[in-house]
Amino acid sequence: MTYDLLVRGGRVVVAGDQRVADVGVLDGAVVAIERDLAGAAREEVDATGCVVLPGAVDAHVHLNDPGRSDWEGFATGTAALSAGGTTTAIDMPLNAIPPTLDGASFALKVAAAEGVARVDVALWGGLVPGDLDRLDELADAGVVGFKAFMSGSGVAEFEAADDLTLLEGMARAARLGLPVAVHAESDALTSRLAARAVAAGRTSMRDYLASRPVVAELEAIGRAIAFAAETGCALHVVHVSSGRGVALVAEARARGIDVTCETCPHYLVLDEDDAQRLGAAAKCAPPLRPAVEVEALWDRVLARDVDLIATDHSPSPAALKDTRDDAFAAWGGIPGAQTLTALVYDKGVVARGLALERLGMLVAGMPALRFGLAPAKGAIAVGADADLTILDPAQSWTVERDALLDRHKLSPFVGMALRGRVVRTVLRGETIARDGQVVGAPLGRVLRRR
Repeated sequence: MTYDLLVRGGRVVVAGDQRVADVGVLDGAVVAIERDLAGAAREEVDATGCVVLPGAVDAHVHLNDPGRSDWEGFATGTAALSAGGTTTAIDMPLNAIPPTLDGASFALKVAAAEGVARVDVALWGGLVPGDLDRLDELADAGVVGFKAFMSGSGVAEFEAADDLTLLEGMARAARLGLPVAVHAESDALTSRLAARAVAAGRTSMRDYLASRPVVAELEAIGRAIAFAAETGCALHVVHVSSGRGVALVAEARARGIDVTCETCPHYLVLDEDDAQRLGAAAKCAPPLRPAVEVEALWDRVLARDVDLIATDHSPSPAALKDTRDDAFAAWGGIPGAQTLTALVYDKGVVARGLALERLGMLVAGMPALRFGLAPAKGAIAVGADADLTILDPAQSWTVERDALLDRHKLSPFVGMALRGRVVRTVLRGETIARDGQVVGAPLGRVLRRR
C-alpha cells in the first residue's frame, strides 16, 4: 500500500493505551496503526523516541476576529496554536465585534476564519439577556454550545447572564441538545469587593486577588449546578481555579447531573506569588490562587475529576496590560495558545507521573467528545482525522518571547524551563508546524458540531 504519510516508530497514544507503532495516513485520515507497517509513502516521518499524541483540541480560546484583530486574530492565534501541538480550537463568542450571538454573527466569524486559520476551528455561541430564539439560530448554524458569564465579561458587547436568563437559557439549550458553558464567579461578591477596594485606593495585584476569593467561584458553581439539575441541561464549568471547585463538579456528577469542568495551565503552573511578581501579565479571572490551591487542583487532575485542560488563551494589546499600579484596570487574560501540551507534559507527566494516555484525554479526547467533534477529532484511531502532535520527551527548552507566534507575545510563561517539546504538528495528514514554526499555507476549516 502507498500512504500519503507514514509516522514511524513513535510511542503512539491510542485507545486509552500507548504502544510503539507506525501510523499510516491516506486522504487525511488514519488508516492503519501497526508496528512495522509495510508499504511506501509520499512522506515519512521518523518518530523514534518521540511521543505521538492526538492533536490537541483546545476548547477555550479567544481569537477575537472579526472586530478586534488588533488583540489577536485567526491568522496569528492559530499559528501559535499549531506550533504548540493544537489542531482544533473552539473559539469563544465574546471579544469579537459583533460577538457570536445569532446566525448572522456566526457567518461573519466563519468568513473571518476561512482561508487564514491554520488549525480547524469550531465556535461557541453566546448566551446573554435577550431573545432566546437566537439560541436556535446558533444551534442550526453549528455551534458546539453556548457560553454564559455569571459575572462581568470585561467587554460591553457581551452582557453577563442574570439568573433568570441563565435558567431559561439552560432550559432552551437542553431542548436543543447542546451544553452551556459558564464562567462561574459570583458577581454579587466580586463586584462589591472590587468597588470597595478601588474606593479605598487599594489597587495592587494583592488587592485584586483578594477581591475574587475562592468562595465566589464555589457559590457560582453551586448555583449553575442547581440550574442544570432543574433543567436537564448539560453543563460545563470553564477555567476552574480550585480543587474545591472541581470537587463540587465531581460530587454533582456522582449524583447523576450532566456536568463537566476544565482547568487551565496557568492555574496548574502559576500561583498568587507569581501574580504579584509578574503583575498584569498574570492577571486573569478567576485569579491565580495560593500554592496550596495549585497542589489541590493537581490532586483533582490526578484523581481524574478534572475532565479537560484548555488554555483560555485571552490576549490583548500591551497597552491594556500597562496600567501602572492599578491591577483592576488591566485587562484580565493570559495568552497561552502555544504552550498547552508542553506545560501539561512537563508539570504533569514529568513532574507528577500523569499517564500519557490521560494527557491525551485531557487535551484532546475529552474536549472532542464533550463538544460534539468526535470521532473525527480527539483520538488517533482508524477512520479519524490524522491530527497528530509529535513531542520529543528528551528535549529541554525555555519558553522565549521571540519564539511565540501570537500577536503580542505577552505570555507569563516566558523564561520557564520545560522538559518535552512539540516538534511537529499534523492536521489531516499535512504537517502544519515543525520545530516551533508554521509550515505551508493555512489549511484550517470551520467545523460544525456533529
